[in-house]
Amino acid sequence: MRSRLQIHIGFIVFISALAAACGREPAIQAKQDSGPISIRATSVGVKKIQRIVESVGTLFPYDEVLISAEVDGRVDRVLVDLGDSVAQGQLLVHISEEEQRYLLSQNEAQLRQSLERLGLSSEKDRVKDIRETPEVRGAQADLFDAEQRHKRIRELVDQGIGTHADLDQAVARFKAAQAAYDASINQTRNLIQEVERFKAAVELQRKKLRDTSVQAPFASYVKERQVTVGQYVRANTPLITLVKVDPIRLRMEIPERMAPWIKNGQVVAVSVEAFGDRIFNGTVWRISPTVDQSKRTFVVEALLQNPRGELKPGFYAKARVPTDKIDEVKLVPVRAVNYVLGSNKAYVVKDGSIDAREVKLGDRFDESVEVLEGLNAGEQVAITQLSRLDSGVKVRVTDTAGNPRASD
Repeated sequence: MRSRLQIHIGFIVFISALAAACGREPAIQAKQDSGPISIRATSVGVKKIQRIVESVGTLFPYDEVLISAEVDGRVDRVLVDLGDSVAQGQLLVHISEEEQRYLLSQNEAQLRQSLERLGLSSEKDRVKDIRETPEVRGAQADLFDAEQRHKRIRELVDQGIGTHADLDQAVARFKAAQAAYDASINQTRNLIQEVERFKAAVELQRKKLRDTSVQAPFASYVKERQVTVGQYVRANTPLITLVKVDPIRLRMEIPERMAPWIKNGQVVAVSVEAFGDRIFNGTVWRISPTVDQSKRTFVVEALLQNPRGELKPGFYAKARVPTDKIDEVKLVPVRAVNYVLGSNKAYVVKDGSIDAREVKLGDRFDESVEVLEGLNAGEQVAITQLSRLDSGVKVRVTDTAGNPRASD
C-alpha cells in the first residue's frame, strides 16, 4: 500500500514539474521576440497643389413644363407619347374646335352690327369725327331744321304776322331736337366703346380657337402623357409634361469653407455610373447666395451640353472642379495613417522609438493624403507594421521611401 502511495505522489510531482516547465516557455519565447521592430519609413513631404473641389449631385432638366388645356372640349388627336422628341411649335394635342367656331361667329356678328351703326366697314376702321357718324348726322339735320323753323316763325311774330302759338310750338321742337342731338352724341360714344368691347371679345374667342391646337413651347422630350383621345378636358387639365435636357443642369452641394474657391465659368468634370470612366465637361453657371444652416453647404449648378440626350435627369453624378486656389500642403502616404478608436494616428520615428500622434487629415491626392495638424514637415513616419506600433516602442528603420507626391 505504501509503495502505491509513493508512486501516486511521484506522478503528481512529475505533472506539476511538467506544467511549470510549460508555463515558463512563453516567457522564454517572449524574451526571444523582444527588441526593435523593423519598419519602413518616409518623410512628411511638402508640395504646392491646386485645390480641386469634389462633390456629388443630381442631374436636373434645364426646363420642365406641364402643358395644360386652356379651353374646354373633347380631345380628338394626341400626336406624341413618352420619350418623343418634339420641336418648338410642334402640335402635341388637338381639342375639337367646333364649339369655339360657333362662339366666334356669334361674336363677329355682334361686332359687324355695331360697326354698321357707326358707318364702319371693317374692324380696322376708326371713327375720326363723331359728328360724321350716321345717327349723329341724322340728329344734327333734325336740329338744323328745327332751328331754321324757329327763326322763321320768330321773324313772322316780330312782324305781327305769325301767332305766339306757332312760336311756342317751334321753340319746343327746337329744344327737343337739341336734346335728341346731345343724346345721339352720347349714344354714339357708348357705341364706340361697345365696338371696342366686341373687338376684344372677338380677339379672345380667336385666341381660344387657336388654343385648341396645343403646341410645344420649346424643343424638348415628352416626359409623360396625361391625356387620351376622346377625353373631355377643361381649362387647366394636365395634358403633356415636357423636359428640356440639352443643356442639362447638375446641382451639387459644396462645403461653406470652399465658397471663395468657386466662381462662375469654372470647368466641371462630371462622371456618371451609366458611362463608367467617361468624362462630361461643363461649366459652373449658378451659385446660391445662401448657405444651408443645417448642413453648412451651399448649392452650385453646372451646365452640361447634352446634344444626344445621353445624360438623363435624375442621374447621380460625381463632379470635380479645378480651382485657382494654390496651397502648400504637408503630405504623407495613405498607408502611414492608422485609424484607431475613432481617430487617425501617425507614428513618428524619433531617436529609434515611436511617438504616436493623433493627426487631422485634409484632402486625398491619389496615394497620398494631406495632413492639417499633428505632423511637421520633414519628420519621419512609419509606413509598415502600424498595428504593432505605439508610443515608446523601439523600432529599426530598414528602408526609407521617397517623399509622397500630389497629383498635378
